[in-house]
Parts: sequence; C-alpha cells; structure tokens
Amino acid sequence: MADHRPVGCDEQALEEVVAYTSDLIRIDTTNHGKGEGLERPAAEYVAARLDEVGIRAQLLEKASGRTNVVARIEGTDPGADALLLHGHLDVVPADASEWSVHPFSGEIRDGVVWGRGAIDMKNMDAMILAMVRSWARSGVRPRRDVVLAFTADEEDSAEFGSGFLADQHAELFEGCTEGLSESGAFTFHTGDGTRLYPVGAGERGTAWMTLTARGRAGHGSKVNEENAVGRLAAAVHRIDAYPWPLRLTATVRAALLELARVRGLPEPRLDDPDWDVDAFLDAIGPARAVVESTVRNSTNPTMLDAGYKMNVIPGVATAGIDGRMLSGTEAEFEATIEELTGPDVDWSFYHREQPLQAPVDSRTYAVLREALEHHDPDAHVIPYCMSGGTDAKQFSQLGIEGYGYSPLRLPPGYDYAAMFHGVDERVPVDALHFGVRTLDRAVLGL
Repeated sequence: MADHRPVGCDEQALEEVVAYTSDLIRIDTTNHGKGEGLERPAAEYVAARLDEVGIRAQLLEKASGRTNVVARIEGTDPGADALLLHGHLDVVPADASEWSVHPFSGEIRDGVVWGRGAIDMKNMDAMILAMVRSWARSGVRPRRDVVLAFTADEEDSAEFGSGFLADQHAELFEGCTEGLSESGAFTFHTGDGTRLYPVGAGERGTAWMTLTARGRAGHGSKVNEENAVGRLAAAVHRIDAYPWPLRLTATVRAALLELARVRGLPEPRLDDPDWDVDAFLDAIGPARAVVESTVRNSTNPTMLDAGYKMNVIPGVATAGIDGRMLSGTEAEFEATIEELTGPDVDWSFYHREQPLQAPVDSRTYAVLREALEHHDPDAHVIPYCMSGGTDAKQFSQLGIEGYGYSPLRLPPGYDYAAMFHGVDERVPVDALHFGVRTLDRAVLGL
C-alpha cells in the first residue's frame, strides 16, 4: 500500500540541522546548579529561527535569564490530541583543558560536530527546528497540533524550566497527550552486526537524598561512642552494599522479551522466582547495557561532608545519595532506606521525581518503530526504561506520556552513553541527517 503521509524534510533541513547544532553549542548555556545558569541567548536564537518562518513563540521566565521557548503549530485535524516535542537548552559544565576541541566551539571536523550539548541535547533541539522550518517552507502541516518547548534547567531540578512551565503555564500544553524528547532511538551495536534502536518508554524515578548524622562533638583523642562521622559512614556503607532485589516493570519486561528474541535465546521465564536475571544479562552480551541499570532500584553515595579540623570530632556529618526507583517500588524504596540508615541517621529527599512508564503496545510506539525501520531496514527496535530522568517527568504532571525519541544512526565504536556529560561530546553529521528525516516521518505519521 502506498504511503500518503506528507514529507516535510527537504535538503535545506539537512543543512540547517547541522548548522543549528553547531550554533547552539557555541552559545554557552552551562547549568552550574543552585539556580546559576543562563539560557536566554539560546532561547532568543531558537525564537528567531521560528519567527523567520512565521512560527510565533513565547519566551517565558521564572527568573531572569532562565528562559524557555514555547510555540504551537496548528494541525489539520482539530479533533486530534496534541503532541509535545521538547528539548532542553542547558548543558552541564565542561572543562576545556580535558577536551580535544574547545567544548563550546561547535567545530565541524571530519563529518562530526563537536561540543558540549552535541548529544545532550542541542542536537535534538536542532532537529526540531530544522524539521518545523521545512514544514513551513513546503506548506506541510501535521495531523495533530504540535507544541514545541525548549526548556531551561533540565540539568538541575527543572525548577526554572519544565517544572515552571507545568506549574505556571499548563494552558500552553492543552490537549497534549504524548511527548517526544531525548535519550532514545539511537543505534546500539551489539558487536555482531546487529543494530538495536532502544526507544524510551519509561524512566526510573529520581530519589536524591541527604543523610544527616548527629553525635557528640569532642576532642579527637577521646573515646566517643556518639561519633557523627562514624554513624554516617556506617549508614553510607550499608546503603552502598545493599543488594536491591529484582523488580521488573512492564517496560523492562517488554525489553527483556524483545532482546531474547533478537539474540535468538529462549523466552525468559520472567515470573519464575528462580529465574537468574544476571545469567540472562550475561547471555545477551553487550546488549545488557540497555537494561542492566533498570532491573533493580539503585543507591549510589555521591557526596560526603563533615568536620573542620583533624583533631575535632564534629557534631554533624552529612552525605548525598543518588537513588533511583522503578515504578511500583516507591514504598519499598522508602522503607528500605529507613532500615538501612538506622536510628542514628536522619534522611530526607533533596529532590524527588516520580518514575514513568509509557505503553509499548500503543499506536504511537508502532509509528515510532516504523519510522526507524523505514530509514534503517535492518533496525531492531526495542523499548527501554531510562536509568535516569528527563523533563518528561515534569510534563507528566499534565497527563503527557513521554517517549525518548531523538533518532540517530551511529557508527560502530561510537559510545553514545559516554557522550552524556562526558569529555569530547560529539555527533556525526550523517547521524543528524538520519535524525531529522526519521523524526519528520514519525511526527507526521502520528
């Protein structure tokens, strides 16, 4: 049967997606945390590119310089639900002394765009811009209203970005039922020529915690059975060493079943209490990286703070724990932390966001899969749960189900995961071309 969907992605879009990725990288939008960041120059750049093709955008701020861009493109079917496309404009810090090129150069060299944000996630911002501009040039309209959101502060708490938009400007997202954003639809090479494309259909919840131990301050040479540092260290060790039990969400179960099929393995007995998940992960080889961080909750100690002099026992010691929890395990997670910290250490959430799941038996997932398979006929598309989180968490408060879908066809040896917050972040030019074409087909198919 002939495919009658419109194609908005023209040759100019292929040039623009590369240029816009480079331009956005050159705009330093480093998010230093604790409210310190400046996204406004990038937001103004995005708004100007939209205005050039007649797409009116709003600039919205909770605090000066922490700027978000929102626009709506009217669809052809007024009765259809709206679709959200969103990407964040901020990036994590980068130490130029560690890089092969300056992290904010946006240099294009040997068919690769270099710089902080090339993957996380100015590439996707550029794909969205290039795609909708091509629609405007060719007169193409999507079936559904498409809401565009370019956000601030995703790399910290989202207080000034998607959190602010969801709390204060929910009306701009009226009718949106689904959203597409970062961390999905990229090539994962298994080492034997198989190309997997994990599409994000879930996220573990964020559970960043502060532990506080209190004790009796005193001289470092004296016996002290109420040492705050010792109490804290013991609690941190228990948390670090705790073997979190297997907990399989619907998204992870679907991923495991599909991975077994792709790898030619017997169907895993996911409901058998004796099923050995670690043996299965070993059997699927490099593909284990797609799922191994999401079959359990996790808690990683990341910060310690205590004392001010070697011979003084402090009265207070604190630690930071990066916790992540799967859908349906929230109560279990809290009870476990309460037990592991014990009676001498208090704990509280520094930042908490709910876990997410989106259906993988939906028409939306099928369309996203088809677009990847169209542009890479050898693609093996699988659902996966992200170990971390994205702005989809905040937008979920508005009833929007989120999918990770920023398509990239990547060459063997390219370590996609290492690009996130890593040194020498970069993206191939032809991957950007694949991305804008695939995104265009998916969105117009939805």
